[in-house]
Amino acid sequence: MGLGASVLTKTLTFSAAFSAFGDPIPWLIALAFFFARGFIKTGLGNRVAYQFVSLFGSSSLGLGYSLVFSEALLALSEACGSRAGDGTERRLGAWLMLTCFQTSAISSSMFLTAMAANPLSANLTYNTIKQTIGWTDWAVAAIVPGLVSLVVVPLLLYIIYPPTVKSSPDAPKLAREKLEKMGPMTKNEIIMTGTLLLTVGLWIFGGVLNVDAVTAAILGLSILLITGVVTWKECLAESVAWDTLTWFAALIAMAGYLNKYGLISWFSQTVVKFVGGLGLSWQLSFGILVLLYFYSHYFFASGAAHIGAMFTAFLSVASALGTPPLFAAMVLSFLSNLMGGLTHYGIGSAPIFYGANYVPLTQWWGYGFLMSVVNIIIWLGLGGFWWKTIGLW
Repeated sequence: MGLGASVLTKTLTFSAAFSAFGDPIPWLIALAFFFARGFIKTGLGNRVAYQFVSLFGSSSLGLGYSLVFSEALLALSEACGSRAGDGTERRLGAWLMLTCFQTSAISSSMFLTAMAANPLSANLTYNTIKQTIGWTDWAVAAIVPGLVSLVVVPLLLYIIYPPTVKSSPDAPKLAREKLEKMGPMTKNEIIMTGTLLLTVGLWIFGGVLNVDAVTAAILGLSILLITGVVTWKECLAESVAWDTLTWFAALIAMAGYLNKYGLISWFSQTVVKFVGGLGLSWQLSFGILVLLYFYSHYFFASGAAHIGAMFTAFLSVASALGTPPLFAAMVLSFLSNLMGGLTHYGIGSAPIFYGANYVPLTQWWGYGFLMSVVNIIIWLGLGGFWWKTIGLW
């Protein structure tokens, strides 16, 4: 509708409105969905998750960390006698739901390819300050504060919102039974593992080998298609991938022309006058901008929508006030993930976790706000020292 209105009112030509469909970023996101299909279809995702749980799941805290690092929520709450709606939510399920939801926002902030909207942040960064955020650049900057958050958040939730069941002896047993039932790795799992390692390797070392991220992803998908691990019909059936490709391309095009037509510069100048008039250092000014950007997410039901609406403007303002541009861009990119933990609608996974009905709405929002404060302290505090060490500012 947005593109249609732009063309109908002659604000944009047809070629301009649909220009971003030739941009590599939306295609990289769609290709990631096809990879995920192979991960699910082969059972490799389940195998990795069960392996973590079998090793570390004998306690509730260990089980929580297992789910953090495997990025999979198994139906273990009910196995441990914790069910939604019958008064046993706090036995285990409520803590697991909050823990997995909050840590998914953290892990999404740690890698360029970990969340669908991250490449959008990188794209807008280049369009605004003409500097590139590579996969390795992102990972190196995020690894220290990210790992600390992944350790602190489950532990803190375990202390302030503890499960009444402190041990989960059935979890490792169940995981081992599932692994035995699955048997040894299948041929398709081996192919999927090798393809994944190859693709991620090219993402990491692509700059040296002169292979861009999209080309690496196309190569990986080609291997999966040729070997039959994933079929083209299955790719066509990935409606979320094609939906995301469509609206990301539209969003990139419109955001780009908002900048080109001067709206972003007007908004930036207005905010610069306000924040700049306070007479603060760039560090304090950037701190104010960061908090405004972060907590305005209460008004958004999508990380991508928030990024598209505000990322460029806030990056421009921060740069105008003296903040090192690349530093500002990366901090805003990280926070664009972390802010998703505030509400039950802020990111795509939130309704799924909240919809399990283990955690009441007031508690969901309350602990979401508390974890946001913890993450901001870790990322801007410890992260700030780390970023200084690696020369980001």
